[in-house]
Amino acid sequence: STTEKPVLLNDIADAEAFISGAEVAVVGFFQEPESSEASQFRLAAARVPEVPFGLSTSPAALSHYGVAANTVTLFRRVDNDRRDLDMNNKDIDADKLTRFVRMNELRLVTEYNPVTAIGVMQGSLQLHLLLITDKMSPKHPERMRRYRAAAELFKGKILFILVDTNLKSNERIVSFFKLKKSQLPALAIFHAPDEEQDVLTLDEVSVKRVQDFCNRFLQ
Repeated sequence: STTEKPVLLNDIADAEAFISGAEVAVVGFFQEPESSEASQFRLAAARVPEVPFGLSTSPAALSHYGVAANTVTLFRRVDNDRRDLDMNNKDIDADKLTRFVRMNELRLVTEYNPVTAIGVMQGSLQLHLLLITDKMSPKHPERMRRYRAAAELFKGKILFILVDTNLKSNERIVSFFKLKKSQLPALAIFHAPDEEQDVLTLDEVSVKRVQDFCNRFLQ
């Protein structure tokens, strides 16, 4: 796309509109738009095309979000949380910034892999619902559409996760829940603090089945 990345946010209204318009948004708050930190920020923005990056040098915006200059903040809707990365006095470059975003970009449905795993573990939502399924399946797009619709209903309560069985590193999750490939797709719910869990094998994903499964566990 020809849209300039990052988007320039001139004031608080710009910043609020930008942040509320995405599941995950990253804003760099800088004093100097041409500083070396800001140029590393631009490099990182180019590497993560699917996440919107905004840049603000507005003192009002900095104070509105309670950040010091040279702070990169990731805002996410799934748990109404944010993560700040201080770029002052640290050797933070585009690589570390990219990793910071990849690690913390929890979404309505977060795809599980070795990088997002860290953000999932450090997230504020302790209850995780996993859809363990084959992304290559022709049924996958429709399954995801329904799973996302169900995720909307539990926003801020349960973190919805997609576990693709094609990923070698995800095999241990399948065995952790004592599932066999032949039993998939399946839903697994997991409460991190006490490791309480439940599993439901599915022939088909429907919003109602996901909803009932979650509600039963919550009760």
